[in-house]
Amino acid sequence: MSTEALEKLKTELGATPPESFDRLPPERIALLADALRRERESRASGLNQAAEEALKLVPALARGPVRRILFR
Repeated sequence: MSTEALEKLKTELGATPPESFDRLPPERIALLADALRRERESRASGLNQAAEEALKLVPALARGPVRRILFR
């Protein structure tokens, strides 16, 4: 069993995977870990885009200070 794949999955989950995952082939575990990483990156990108769109509602002179306050 690939402990490297399980460690990668553990990192992506932020918790220890269930014991039943030990029975999965290492390539499946790696595939799952990669899918979780890509989804997290996609969501982060979407949140950043939404935040930038929301800042367009703030008057231009206040955008800089608001951006610094919200995104320290």
